[in-house]
Amino acid sequence: MFERVLIANRGEIACRVIRTCRRLGIHTIAVYSQADADAQHVRLADEAWPIGGPRPADSYLRGAAILEVAKRSGAQAIHPCYGFLSENTGFARGCAEAGIAFIGPKPESIDAMGSKAAAKALMEKHTVPLVPGYHGENQDPAYLAEQAGKTGFPLMIKAAAGGGGKGMRIVRTEQEFADALASAQREAANAFGDTRVILERYVEHPRHIEFQVFGDSHGNVIHLNERECSAQRRYQKVLEETPSPFLDDARRSAMGAAAVAAAKAVDYIGAGTVEFIVAQNGEFFFMEMNTRLQVEHPVTEETLGLDLVEWQLRIAAGEPLPLKQEHIRAHGHAIEVRLYAEDPDQNFLPGSGKLLTLRLPKPSRHVRIDGGVIEGDTVTIFYDPMIAKLIVHDRDRTQALQRLREALEACEIIGPKSNIAFLERLARHPVVVEGRIDTGYLDRHLEEFLIGDVEPTSGVLFAAATAALLFDEHAVKGASGDPHSPWARADAWRIGHAGKRIVALSARDARYEIEAYGHDGDYRLQYAGAACEVHGARHDGETLSARFDGEALRLPLRADAQHVLLHEANGQRHSFLRAAAFAWESKEGKGGNQIIAPMPGRIVLVNAKPGDSVEQGQELLVMEAMKMELALKAPRAGTIESINAAQGDFVEADAVLVRFES
Repeated sequence: MFERVLIANRGEIACRVIRTCRRLGIHTIAVYSQADADAQHVRLADEAWPIGGPRPADSYLRGAAILEVAKRSGAQAIHPCYGFLSENTGFARGCAEAGIAFIGPKPESIDAMGSKAAAKALMEKHTVPLVPGYHGENQDPAYLAEQAGKTGFPLMIKAAAGGGGKGMRIVRTEQEFADALASAQREAANAFGDTRVILERYVEHPRHIEFQVFGDSHGNVIHLNERECSAQRRYQKVLEETPSPFLDDARRSAMGAAAVAAAKAVDYIGAGTVEFIVAQNGEFFFMEMNTRLQVEHPVTEETLGLDLVEWQLRIAAGEPLPLKQEHIRAHGHAIEVRLYAEDPDQNFLPGSGKLLTLRLPKPSRHVRIDGGVIEGDTVTIFYDPMIAKLIVHDRDRTQALQRLREALEACEIIGPKSNIAFLERLARHPVVVEGRIDTGYLDRHLEEFLIGDVEPTSGVLFAAATAALLFDEHAVKGASGDPHSPWARADAWRIGHAGKRIVALSARDARYEIEAYGHDGDYRLQYAGAACEVHGARHDGETLSARFDGEALRLPLRADAQHVLLHEANGQRHSFLRAAAFAWESKEGKGGNQIIAPMPGRIVLVNAKPGDSVEQGQELLVMEAMKMELALKAPRAGTIESINAAQGDFVEADAVLVRFES
């Protein structure tokens, strides 16, 4: 086994690899960019070395710089994790030339599967089922259009060198093909530096099921069962689980055999994933093979009781596979979701900023947290905005879903916006609960999973105000040396009349003022003509119990001086800011005459010019930021006065990009 391993990555996956290495007694070496000098993976590693600027191209994608650190630090092996250099053939070869083990497959295997087109040609030779389409070398647009006609519509355009949903477009008619091809090629060039595409018949309402495979240097290849990843938004996986609720034993066996055949076709060593598209009638087709560890590998680990990173390390050190196929036995059901700094109600706009509050459920035998940040850390603009992976495991799917709902309820993120409420709705939606979801369902029915402008009921506001009052009173008592002093009361008492307090809460640019009389858990509350008598209110930091107009309720609820978070019985999450009682500025109507950059990024397309008359919602610019393209649209109909950015420009957050005539 290795004694010194360098982890050529960052964030939660670097932290996860470090934990396994530490358990095995392996000395860990981290690398970091300027933006990650104080990151958790730097703090967890035994030593860490700087490798360049904040952008990936200036740091984590600099293979030569990472190899130099490996040589200087005495690393015997490099673990690339996923993303960055994990599927970079040149880097894998560079490791071999330097006499440093690459904890992954051979460069030839990466090459064989790195191109979707080449991979499909190889799979065709080994009788692995393929979706009809074109995966040849001729990339002339006219020829591709001709092949599209032969394939038939609807079809899928895919970046040949891609992954993660980049460079993918669904085309339903011949007339849409040229524009969709240009868009997919542009995105592929930006993401992978390669404009080549393949064409595939689009399977309507498919499921996405992948198989974890492992091979060793002794010629052994096995699979570790499947993961279903059908809950997707814009080809990005949202929820992953194992076992698949769709597969029966016969279909699982057939797909597992096909996955092993695919791995053997490229003489595969290490951890890999063979991904399949599965039609509603059960037909399955090879989609691609990822020659690395997948983000969702923890669900496999939880059901099998294995550490796949340990397997990677042992196989890279020359050991045989620890188990044979017949020894793989799964127990229970596991589900993973990813907590992101993003705003689902703004088209999942990635966020950045300091994590002022980060509360996650306590790890247990049913709950696992794989995180790369802690409270007080900053989510930067330079990398994927994932905060943590939340993995749950229980005896069956029903219990695992309930564990997931409970774990999400315990999460709270304050600072950048997050997708927690979106995930809570997902975990309760009938198509997920009943196991009926397909890869396009979220995109077709996204409004079913978004919060939108949910107006809190007076009951929600009264509960939130009660918790806020109890918190304030406790804070005042705690600050006083004499709890019996009249100055230790926070009830706004005045001579001659009952004291009135105003509890001001705000959410999504709306303000709510609740009038409160009373103290110490007994209150009379009023809001917008509604009134409520509250008695016996107690708050333990996590739960509020009280009688509201005689009805006793127990509510999951947290409150402090800045925030209140409440869950209704139906799972609806309400997050309020504590607002100043007598100060308010509405944001309504701001920005109607301009488009501003929502975050730092690069302008990749300008679709208008000064003097143009445009309609509300018309796409004016396309911006690339945080590994995705954002369409910037006209906030209203009108005439453009000026455009302050050109294609290729890098712009800062809040820069005014377009102005409209008044």
